[in-house]
Amino acid sequence: MEAKLAGLVERLKAAAGENLKAVVLYGSAAAGEFSSGHSDLNTMCLLGTANSSSLEELHPVAEWWIREGNPPPLIFTHEELVRAADIFSIELLDMKSRHRMLFGDDFLANFEVPLQLHRLQVERELRTATIRLRQSILAAPLSNRAHLHIMTSSVSTFCSLFRHALFALRQPVPETRRGVLDAIATLTGGDPTAFREILELREGKRKAGELDVEADLHSFLSLVEVVTGEVDRLFAVP
Repeated sequence: MEAKLAGLVERLKAAAGENLKAVVLYGSAAAGEFSSGHSDLNTMCLLGTANSSSLEELHPVAEWWIREGNPPPLIFTHEELVRAADIFSIELLDMKSRHRMLFGDDFLANFEVPLQLHRLQVERELRTATIRLRQSILAAPLSNRAHLHIMTSSVSTFCSLFRHALFALRQPVPETRRGVLDAIATLTGGDPTAFREILELREGKRKAGELDVEADLHSFLSLVEVVTGEVDRLFAVP
């Protein structure tokens, strides 16, 4: 991982020159929760200008990075990031609390994230993720492999949204995913067992053959529905 990140930074510096202001690693890799084969190396580049010429300069780097199995970096100027902070409060709060500077000054350390739209974003993202989870289940083949993929590929997203739901509801927010699962389960009355098992599978602490996949899928979806419904209800309480 470190060699890949170092290679990315060197290529970005060579391609963008003085236009490259900062490179940030965020997400599970920055939080110490990286799972090889499941997690991405999520990065953001801060540029002086982000016009089409700037993107063309970075295109060969992005092609290489994608071939390495990673999503292309997010591209922002500092002014764009400041102006977009209110509608990306979930993402930027996560970046602020869990990031690592690969290049440039740590502009996120004192970055102000407006919270006036945070609660609305949490509610919308939870509801949208729930709808997409149902669509994925409908579209997937009726196989353990397909259902495991649905859960392993979405568990991080839901854990993040559960954490933000706790924050928006002014509840204590644990540092770890398991702590978040316990807290949201206590708050909503849901069962976090399937989520815990999927996290253990991603971490290599369980084998797929040890799981009752169909029972886990039922439990996984049930917790998502319980949390989404209860958060919606609690947000409506004056």
